Amino acid sequence: MMANSPISRRTLLTVLAGSGAAALVGCDPGRRRTAVPATPVPDALLVEVDGGLGLLRGTDRQTMPHAVATADGLAVFATAPEGADTALWRVDTATGRTSTRVTLPGRWVPQTVSTSGTTVALTSTAVHVTTGRPDGRAVTPVLIADETGVRHRLELRGNFVPETFTDDLAGLFVLEWLPATAPDRYRVRVVDLATSTPGPLSTRNKAPVPPGAEEEMRGDGRQAVLAPDRRVLYTLYTHQPGHQHTRDLVSGRPGNVHAFVHTLNLAERWAYCIDLPHPFGEAPAGGHAMAITPDGSRLFVADVTSGTVAEISTEDLSVRRTVAVAGGAGGAHAVADRDRLVIAAGPTVRTLDLAGLGVVADRSVGEAVTGLVFSPDGQRLYVGQSGAVSWHDAASGTELGRVAVPGLVGVHGLAGRA
Repeated sequence: MMANSPISRRTLLTVLAGSGAAALVGCDPGRRRTAVPATPVPDALLVEVDGGLGLLRGTDRQTMPHAVATADGLAVFATAPEGADTALWRVDTATGRTSTRVTLPGRWVPQTVSTSGTTVALTSTAVHVTTGRPDGRAVTPVLIADETGVRHRLELRGNFVPETFTDDLAGLFVLEWLPATAPDRYRVRVVDLATSTPGPLSTRNKAPVPPGAEEEMRGDGRQAVLAPDRRVLYTLYTHQPGHQHTRDLVSGRPGNVHAFVHTLNLAERWAYCIDLPHPFGEAPAGGHAMAITPDGSRLFVADVTSGTVAEISTEDLSVRRTVAVAGGAGGAHAVADRDRLVIAAGPTVRTLDLAGLGVVADRSVGEAVTGLVFSPDGQRLYVGQSGAVSWHDAASGTELGRVAVPGLVGVHGLAGRA
């Protein structure tokens, strides 16, 4: 999820199934078909289904089997095989218009798109940053492209997975898996696109990381949230027993943290980890979720298994407080607006008042939730469920409408508005 909802780094790609009696659009993501009959969706949404990315806009349905969206949902880069090569184009989600296709030599799949929405990184195999470890390989080919075609072609020595771009588009943040041919851990690095050279990040005080002090992680990268100003990416990592941050490695202090939020400044290229207290990271990674307020000042992490919610100040990068709520089971989802934090686990949707983090509503939607997102005005709450997206009055919880989406994995977030 994005904007009001977290960007799931596991699920930046997916496909949309049509509504009602309509069939899925075929393998060509550029084709569109209007479902008849179809229920109009009040706000344009990006949704996730097995295999790709999709757009619901009114009664229109557009599918993109190989695609990646910008964090704000304003654009999508999509690809399709074109003989031995790959066709690439950009979709404006507010209008559905597509750019002219460009041909990329060889076969490529999109991995991540810049926060500016202009540039995309592609790899020869689809392995996203939190879908699990990649297969062993000694060299990683990466293509950097935009609407005009190829900008850079990289042959990185080692096993790399693109994460996101630097703010100035001069660098690409990557996960480097170690050892390359039999990976069991990874570290975050930045590749200089002019020289194709990967190197370490800086510390929070902008000092270079000393040799041997780069953090290496073995846990699960659960979810990422981009700050509203698009300059900072927050990523939740769980299951990190014995992990040592760069600051621990530099100081020689022991480290043993089970969960933390990796803070990556896309403009200044520094990283800092915010440790989460017990019991975060003890329960399954899927039971954790994050959400950020629209002004970007507060970041919330929920562990639905234990019923613990932490509030993080993004100004000083520290945990401000934790509260206990009723625990639950199943996958966790969260979304925040100016006044509320909504957390879902299984079929339960719980609303907390941000002033005191007290529970003000506790409702069941009948089926396991697979995604949450607020409408732009905060009046509606969209809920992903089994094979459908429903929308509810955000205050009362009353269901206002529903559209069938066969094979739905989740609600990715809001799309652009015309």
